[in-house]
Amino acid sequence: MDRVEDILSSFKKGVLDEKEAIRRIGELSLVDLGHTKVDTARRARTGAGEVIFGQGKTPEQIVEVARALVGRGEGVLATRLSDEAAAALKAAFAQAEHFPLAKMACIGSGTDKQYPGHIAVVSAGTSDMPVAEQARLTAEFFGTHVETFYDCGVAGLHRLVGVIEQIRTARAVVVVAGMEGALPSVVAGLVSAPVIAVPTSVGYGANFGGLTALLAMLNSCANGVSVVNVDNGFGAGYNAHLINSL
Repeated sequence: MDRVEDILSSFKKGVLDEKEAIRRIGELSLVDLGHTKVDTARRARTGAGEVIFGQGKTPEQIVEVARALVGRGEGVLATRLSDEAAAALKAAFAQAEHFPLAKMACIGSGTDKQYPGHIAVVSAGTSDMPVAEQARLTAEFFGTHVETFYDCGVAGLHRLVGVIEQIRTARAVVVVAGMEGALPSVVAGLVSAPVIAVPTSVGYGANFGGLTALLAMLNSCANGVSVVNVDNGFGAGYNAHLINSL
């Protein structure tokens, strides 16, 4: 793969004219696939490379984007994948790993370093695990160690109390809950680290697809709670990773 230094050297030697040098430098940061403009310079600019949002994309499009990233030395993280898209990635890349519960896949890693410290991912119920796993896999892809504590909801508070000392050692805590969404407030009242609350669409009719949990979390009476959108385990995991990596 060309580097800016290589292109400039070729231009200086007369191997490339100005127009071709500009074109090649442009290709280093943006790959136009027609259906997608892949931002291959995002990791250099923000610390994390572009992530593929699979929902609404065809398996073929997802594979093309992955090839563009891998071809420029980037790891690949893909979210919201259908089974068909995951199968296409595994067929195209021998090293691809599929995580069916989270509907995610990865190729390689998003970083060449492992950050000190760790985050905790806590889920209220087993039904919230798919979203919790999104958070875990995202943070780990970018180099943050994750400890998980699943099925710790307020309906059986002793389950949370039994692991709270371990949770307190984390630099950030992702708390995933559906139903009435009460768990983040409880956790935030027991830890000193930032709490990132993730409402899920798990619940009965009055849960309104996660809206009830979202509003409950936004109205938390506990300090230190921030909230991401419904079922956005990726966003929570990435934000927690940023906190840990500071």
